[in-house]
Amino acid sequence: MINNLETILRVLPRNISIVVNPDKIEEIRIRAQRPIILKNIDEEIITDYIPSQREVLGALQIFCENSIYTYQSQICSGFITLQGGHRVGITGNFAMKDKQINNINYVSSLNIRIAKEIIGVSDVILPEIIENGNVNNTLIVSPPGSGKTTLLRDLIRNISNSGYTVSVIDERGEIAAMYKGIPQNDLGIRTDVMENVTKNLGMKIAVRTMAPQVICADEIGTEEDVDAINYGICSGVKGIFTAHGGDINELRMNKNLSKLYEEKVFKKIIFLEKRGIMKKLYTLDKNVYKSGDEILS
Repeated sequence: MINNLETILRVLPRNISIVVNPDKIEEIRIRAQRPIILKNIDEEIITDYIPSQREVLGALQIFCENSIYTYQSQICSGFITLQGGHRVGITGNFAMKDKQINNINYVSSLNIRIAKEIIGVSDVILPEIIENGNVNNTLIVSPPGSGKTTLLRDLIRNISNSGYTVSVIDERGEIAAMYKGIPQNDLGIRTDVMENVTKNLGMKIAVRTMAPQVICADEIGTEEDVDAINYGICSGVKGIFTAHGGDINELRMNKNLSKLYEEKVFKKIIFLEKRGIMKKLYTLDKNVYKSGDEILS
């Protein structure tokens, strides 16, 4: 990944930018008429600088390389992606047309999320994913902010570099972090990325056109997602997906994900603790899920 923070630091007052530690910073919150806030791994720093709305818009213009029109479609999705994979969330007065966001008339807040790849974070669980030369259909589950996207990203890199053709359906642009068509994150040498397309549509297109051996997507959960996953798996494609949830009971209570559970679609179901660490592993064995001495019907 091109981990370049220069563009981000340019929009900050100098007395703030000099204290930004790229190794620790996770978010920079810029709000009109509110103090700029830096969020590190372990703390929140409320600065003394209060930007005007004009300064917030000026920051966005810098991020858009002084051509907001070029980034219009991204802005209407509520974010833009910078070189290096850093993401800038945008809020303000949204203008709607035909039930779609057409423009943002007044920009009030920017949330700059610093991209961080953790190469090798999936090495420990990779033997559970690839067994005897086969990729297991796998679901990775955790509450928000527990590192499932980071883990999925590195799994894709590992699987791709292990010899498998992978299609990534990156609906929100958080896995590959495409910048002008180039993934800013390392997803391996055999990976194709479809960004800003619904998982349902993207998975079906990928199966029909890219001949993937493995298909990956983040945060599945809708009925349409389930249909697309069944379509892909019935076509002989393996799948690695993530979903929100705290434990197996929450997964089974989700009306859409429970269908995949009941149909035994996944060979492995992995629950994460904080920072992408595996908390519990369920393996499908003789048509039942097992985790140690725990056997689920």
